[in-house]
Amino acid sequence: MRTDAALHRLLAWTSPAYPVGAFTYSHGLETAVETGEIASAEDAASYIRAVIEHGSGWVDAVLFAHSWRSVDDEDAVDELAELAAAFRGSRETALECHQQGRAFLAVTRKAWPHTLLDSFAERHADRPMAQPVIMGLAAAVHGVPLVPALAAFLHGTAANLVSAAVRLVPLGQTDGQIVTADLAPVIDRICTRAQATDLDDLGTAAPRVELASLHHETLYTRLFRS
Repeated sequence: MRTDAALHRLLAWTSPAYPVGAFTYSHGLETAVETGEIASAEDAASYIRAVIEHGSGWVDAVLFAHSWRSVDDEDAVDELAELAAAFRGSRETALECHQQGRAFLAVTRKAWPHTLLDSFAERHADRPMAQPVIMGLAAAVHGVPLVPALAAFLHGTAANLVSAAVRLVPLGQTDGQIVTADLAPVIDRICTRAQATDLDDLGTAAPRVELASLHHETLYTRLFRS
């Protein structure tokens, strides 16, 4: 695929305008703001870094890479989809992942159709759909190279959490962009590591993120769904 065509897809798929509902989720960040754990740009960057390096962001990056590489192996893709759907520590983060995955697949099949996406949708019609597997598969079937696709996926994850922090802390728009810039080396590093990580070595180590997500269900008032 021509570079400009691949870039166009990545810009569209990771844009806030892509209708997957990402803006309604905070991945537990709302809890951390409510308890006072996050009160500054530095705090927000630390939390998001934990998600990307040690939490679901890390897991999703590895699953994304494996899904992209398994595009021609239907059984492997289905096994990855099952693993990814189960790899969440709380009900709300599962909802976050699965609903965005289902929405991404539905929109992409309409705007950028492909027979392999249709086949996946038919096989998993009544099953949870994890976003990293579906976006990895979409990138592969449309000829988008793995490295930029994975980097764009991780950037989209980080950008959504930065946007949540800007609204919740609240942070100024400039502070939000400073946090985004500070996370760029983390995204690059995780992108490289994820491509070389075997599924048997996959796991998380972000307890404060997981606990924040679990406690989010009991907040008295909530702006976000996770």
